[in-house]
Parts: sequence; C-alpha cells; structure tokens
Amino acid sequence: MDASLEMVVDVETDEAQPDTVGIGGEGPGIGRLSWMRWLPLRKRPLFSGSGFEGSRYLAKWLLIGGAIGIVAGLGAIVFYTAIDLVTNFMLGDLVGYLPPAPLGEGAPTISGMARPLILPLVVALGGLISGLIVFSFAPEAEGHGTDAAIAAIHHHRGAIRARIPPIKLLASAITIGSGGSGGREGPTAQISAGFGSLLGQWLKLDVQDRRIAVAAGMGAGIGSIFRAPLGGALMAAEILYLHDLEVEAIVPSLIASIVGYTIYGAYFGFTPIFGAQPSLALDAPIQLVYYAILGVACGLGGILYSSVFYGVTALFHKLGLPAWSKPAIGGLLVGFLGLLVPGSLHMGYGWVQISMGQELLGIPLWMVLALPFAKIIATSLSIGSGGSGGVFGPGMVVGGMLGASLWRLSVGALPNVPASPAPFVIVGMMALFGGIAHAPLAVMLMVAEMTGNLSLLAPAMIAVSVSTALVGDHTIYRSQLANRAASPAHRLGFSFPLLAALQVRDAMRPAGPRLDAASSVAEAEADLAAGEGPGLVTDAAGRLVGMVDEAALAQVPTGSRATTTLGEVAQRPVATLRPTQPLDSALAEVAESRQPWLPVVEGETLLGRLGARGIVAAYKAALERGVRRSERLPEDAVLVERSLTADSPLAGRALREAPLPRGALVLSITRDGETLFPTADTRLQAGDSLLLLTNRDQESDLNRFLIDAA
Repeated sequence: MDASLEMVVDVETDEAQPDTVGIGGEGPGIGRLSWMRWLPLRKRPLFSGSGFEGSRYLAKWLLIGGAIGIVAGLGAIVFYTAIDLVTNFMLGDLVGYLPPAPLGEGAPTISGMARPLILPLVVALGGLISGLIVFSFAPEAEGHGTDAAIAAIHHHRGAIRARIPPIKLLASAITIGSGGSGGREGPTAQISAGFGSLLGQWLKLDVQDRRIAVAAGMGAGIGSIFRAPLGGALMAAEILYLHDLEVEAIVPSLIASIVGYTIYGAYFGFTPIFGAQPSLALDAPIQLVYYAILGVACGLGGILYSSVFYGVTALFHKLGLPAWSKPAIGGLLVGFLGLLVPGSLHMGYGWVQISMGQELLGIPLWMVLALPFAKIIATSLSIGSGGSGGVFGPGMVVGGMLGASLWRLSVGALPNVPASPAPFVIVGMMALFGGIAHAPLAVMLMVAEMTGNLSLLAPAMIAVSVSTALVGDHTIYRSQLANRAASPAHRLGFSFPLLAALQVRDAMRPAGPRLDAASSVAEAEADLAAGEGPGLVTDAAGRLVGMVDEAALAQVPTGSRATTTLGEVAQRPVATLRPTQPLDSALAEVAESRQPWLPVVEGETLLGRLGARGIVAAYKAALERGVRRSERLPEDAVLVERSLTADSPLAGRALREAPLPRGALVLSITRDGETLFPTADTRLQAGDSLLLLTNRDQESDLNRFLIDAA
C-alpha cells in the first residue's frame, strides 16, 4: 500500500473512550436503523434523493430543525425577558438608569443616572453573582458562548453538556442586566445549540448530524433574537471557519432559524430591531470612496477589538485570584468606565439607534469618538474577566459607532456625504464584525434584516471586502479553523478525496449466505458459526429483516430453539448503506457501527455488504498511480486514534523506524490542525494524532503499545 494509505481513515477521538475510536462513537452492538426508516411516509417519493440536496435530507431536517427552532425561539424569549427583568431591577431600581433601547425594542432615549455612585458596585455585584454561578456549576460557560459552540462542533463531536444552556442563560442575563458589556447572541446560540446536541444524542444521530444540529441551533438562536432569520442561518454555516463554509448546515439552519424567528416574533413582534429604514441608499459614486475608508477603519477596529479582548482575557487568567471573583473586578472597572461613557454599558444597541439620526449631532464629539474604544474595553473587561455574554453585539456597536464617528468628522467637510449618519452606521456594523468574525455574507444580511434595508448592500460590499482583507487571519472566535480540511469533522473526506467520488456500489461485495427469517434458531446456529460476523436475515422476497449474532441466539432458551424463528430474534434497527451513497460517508458509518461490515440495501431489498477492507480496496483501485502493495487488509478492520506526548518514544522517529505492531497501518497524521499524508520517511512529532487501521484480534495489542508509546 502507498505510504499515504498507511494512516487510517478519519475518526474523531472520544474523550471518554480514548483508545478505540469510531466515527459515531455509539458503542458496540449490531447497530441501528436510522429512526427515519420508521416514518410512515418513508416509502413515498418525498424520501428519494441523496446528499444534502435530496428530499430525504430535507424531510429529516424539517423535523429536527423544526424542533431546534422551537427551542431557539422559546429560549430567546426567556433570555430576553430575563435580561429585561435584571436590567429593570439592578440598573433601573438600584442605579436609577435605564440604557436607551433600539426602536424595535423600546425607546432610544438617553436618560441620566439618579444614583451614579452606586453604578460601579452594581456592575461588580452582577459580575460576582455571574462568576459564582458559572464557576460553581459549569466553568466552561464562561466567556462568549458562540466560541464554545464552535469548539463543540469541531472538537467535541457536537456534544454540549446539558447544564450549559441554563447556566449560560442565567449568568449572561445577570452580567448584561447589571450593566456589563456583552451581547445576547452568544448565550442564545449556546442555548439552542445545546438543545441540538441533546436532541442529536436522544435520536442517536451520527456525529456529523449532531454537529449539524448544533450548528443549526447556533443559527436559530442568533436569527431569532436578532429577528434576522436569513443572516442567522448563514452565520451558522459561515462562522465555523476563517476561509470556508459549512454547506451541509445551510438547509437545517434555514429551517431552524425561520421557526425560531417566527416564535420569537409572534411574542415580541416582527419589527426590525433598528426599525425599518427603506429610504437609505447610495446617493453618489464618490460615496464608495468614503465607504472604502470606513472599511479600513473597521478592519483596524476589528483587529484592535480582538487583540484587546484576548489580551485582557489572558491578563485575567494570570491573576492569582479565585476564578469566581475575577468577573467582579471586571465589573467594577466597567462601572467606573460607564460613569464617563454611559454608552459602554449594557448591550449598547440604543446608542447605535440614536447615532442613526440627527440626534447624533447633540452628543459631544469627544464622546462619539471615544465610544467605540470604550465599548471595546468594557466588553473585554466584562467577558474577558470570566463573565458571561456574547461578543457579536458589542462588535456591531463598535462598528456602528466608528461609522458615526466618520460621519461626524466628514459631514460638512467633504462633498456628497450622506445627509443622515444612518448609512455610515449601518455599513460600519457590517464591516467591522463581518471582517473580524470572518462571516461577511452573514453579517451583511443580518444587519440588512435588522434595519429593513437592502439598498446599502452595494456600499457594504466595498467596506466589508476592505475590512476582511485587512483583518487577515485575526479573529474574534478563536475556535474557528482555517477551512474544512482542518476540521476533524471533515478529515476523512479531505484525507481520501477520491472516496467522495466513489459510491458504495463500486465497492460492495455479495451479501454472502443469507439466513431465512422463517428458519428456526436451531437450524441457523451452524450457518452463523461458520460465517464472519453477524448474519443477515431476509424474508422470502429478499428484503432485509435484521441481523443476528451468536450472542443473540444464545439468549433463546434451549427448549425454544426449534420453534423460535430468526425473524423473531433478528435485531432491529440495523444500520444500512445505500448503493448510491458516497464511500466517505459509508466508511464513517462502518466505523461508527463497530462492525466489520454493513449491509447494502435498495429500499428494503438486500443487495450486498461493505466493510472497511472493501472501501480501502476500492480506493486503491481508483488511484491513477502505482502504489506499493501492503499486507492483506483484515476483514474485521477497526480504527484507532492516539496522540503522541512529548515524552513518547515514537516522537522524533521516522515512520519507517516506528516499531508498530504487525498489521497496523497508519493512514494519516493530524498535526497543528492539518492532515498529513506520510511517507516512510515522515518524522513523527509530539502532539501528532495518529490514525491507524488494524484488525479486531490485534486491537488490544495495538492499544497497549500506543498507551505505552504515548
């Protein structure tokens, strides 16, 4: 076999089972038939097609995405209400101050503080309570929830602990409601993403579908609470990568987002957050130059936002204080900053609304110029200290106020500057966060939905493009990966790109001896013992009834073996493959099932079977170059993944020098987020994640060797 095949197919590491890894990780057993197979409509044309463009895919995600959307909408309602209640009590009743609200959520009115000296103590108290809640019950809920959801998709098999969403909701409501600077999108996204994870586990979805469910939850949460369903759905697909898009997540996210938006809108209304502003448009060609300059300002502002945020986060992590106390320190500093620049407090959307009108001229110029930087500092202190909240909303406020600042400086001094600051504010929101979040398309659509204006998309394209180019690889979401090739979720497809072009029918083998469903257990025992792995049970018409193994037959009482039929003991559900299914997804399902092979069916008719050996053989046959022959691949192949530590005896050795057990094939090496195709001279390094293929008999030996070598 070519050296590039001496590293197995991509499988993710399950932290609870670090030795033997399956793509689905559902544990041993004969397998399962997808719950979709039992829907009463499954035989109708609605369930035809394959891939994420097919109607089968659509039907599945109409149900799953709809459920996620319901929870997203309800979660957004509860979260917004919680923020409102905490704000009215802690800022309204205690401080005598209510931040201005955008048109779609209240009144954009600036009011004074009745008791300003109490403000730092109130914000500090909110940080203290939030810190105690988070670090007592779910430390991973600190910070902004969107990054945690992205990490769950890439690195944790779409798994989010059930306690995270309610802890995130409560802690974020207290952080923001007490005056801390944070956005509401991160917690909302984590609430619905957490439900998507739980739903995926409950329905026993495979890992890829669980990841998509989490992504759909993110999109639904963001789209709901911002009343921007299209932008929210696209955000879920775009925000996972620096330079790529999760195409498979778009349709599920659209479904979940529109359902969540409808539920949230039915309760709070469908008015755009910043009100409908249809009259805004590009007035003169020279304005494109102004928008390009705004793009430069927003690109630099985005880099500053990310750098300050993570710089403050690192500083707080180094403080030798209890983690729960740090948000209180951050809150105290934010309170003092809020006395000087009130716009740095809370979410800040009301200040953006005010800046869209002529009221901007009534705000002192120094405050307009200072507000973007004050908002960056306040958000970094509130969330970077360990508080809970999002960074999306503050980022839009920073961009909007940069646009307001540029308008104040240019109006009356430059020709053809828009008469209203609104275009600069709106495009500024798009340009800053669209660039630093690496989600330019999603943010442009979201802001357009939040303002009810699509006419500014043309100048926004200029500003966002310039901002994105300046930002480069800087990002506000550290869990983002460069592209799909760097993601564990797609390592298989990119490690073996030909697999996606081949189909199951190209690699499947005859089904072998079939067991008649009408046969008795006693009659089938000898046939089953002579076969390899579980036996396939079919009826007289050749339809697959289920699978049986010796363990299942052993459970039948001795006196009943002659009268009990295989149809009665065949285990359902059973995982199956389709003949038109791509080989990369087929290999994932084989590995997930923990079986040496899976049956291939068309409808319910059994056509054959396919295992890891057949898939790799088909891959080898499809290669257009000569490859080195290798040992015969085992029929009962299993996949194993292990990372090398710094003191591993394998670290520093070339692959040809690695004393791997006989029969173990290294298929790929994951190093620094990239998948490598090794040759015999490839030198292993500490931190490398090795993906290996072996047979079931040698699995324990390989695991012992890898544990000693790790």
